[in-house]
Amino acid sequence: MAFRQTATELGDARRRVESLVCDLPGGSDADRSFDHPWELRAFAMAVAAYHNGQYEWSEFQLSLIDSIKRWEADGGVEPWSYYEHWLEALETVLAGNGALSDAALDDRTKAVLATPRNANHHEAHREPVAVDPAR
Repeated sequence: MAFRQTATELGDARRRVESLVCDLPGGSDADRSFDHPWELRAFAMAVAAYHNGQYEWSEFQLSLIDSIKRWEADGGVEPWSYYEHWLEALETVLAGNGALSDAALDDRTKAVLATPRNANHHEAHREPVAVDPAR
């Protein structure tokens, strides 16, 4: 049976992520912290995976540091993107813990991972959106 979160659990999780975003350097406005929607999603996925016990935060920090060091060692040939390194660190720790093994991924997840990051992001998506109850 699949695990399904209640609206209260989802609202609590959303508030935890919003709180973390507000505490990022640069202030309380999420628009200043994230240049693209995928960056916020990568941030939220990392937080959710940590809260679900997928990895230790210190593992993630070390992986993020390693990713940035590799970029620096390459002379910064690629343009700087903090969340590119964030995503690489997340992929590294999840792969290292077996969360990204073929056995752990279903067909839908494989399809999502095979889609380029910016594919169709410029098009409107009309799927229903979950809304928190009034606070």
